[in-house]
Amino acid sequence: MKYQSISILLAIAIVSCDKNDPVESTSSSPTHSVPSSALKAVIGATVAGEAKSIHMARESAKPGDVITVTGRVMGAQNPFVEGRAAFILGDPALLTPCNERPDDHCQTPWDNCCDSKENKKRGTATIQIVDAEGRVLKEPIEGVEGIAKLSRLVVSGTVATGSTPDLLIINATAIDSAH
Repeated sequence: MKYQSISILLAIAIVSCDKNDPVESTSSSPTHSVPSSALKAVIGATVAGEAKSIHMARESAKPGDVITVTGRVMGAQNPFVEGRAAFILGDPALLTPCNERPDDHCQTPWDNCCDSKENKKRGTATIQIVDAEGRVLKEPIEGVEGIAKLSRLVVSGTVATGSTPDLLIINATAIDSAH
């Protein structure tokens, strides 16, 4: 199940749109249900250490390493995994939301459709909150404590088993808004 969610995120992350053909967002509205104690324990927890950009962290990150990264929720048309506490975090050093580009009127600026596939690959990480057994929590994170598309976040966690140089996966232990 965990790898199925990861595969879905990877597939979403490498898809880009044609900026001349805006695509309607198919994501559902953020949920406003009460988050579980496991989710609340991670969101707002104190992040550890100095945050690195995603592309710098991937250079040396190995499964089991504890790391802290900073970025924005972006990198795909829907950066949130529906019904799961998982999302894509993008590196602002490599990726620019379309709404921050002059004369761009993209309806989904968080998909970074103007950035290259190579930069999307180098500049994204899958962030997930897992339970004690290592399974991604079966509850949405979008909308919890204001986490939304293009939110600036700092994330501390452990590089997940199955993470590779091409796919950085972080099991979050702390998520905080970047200031």
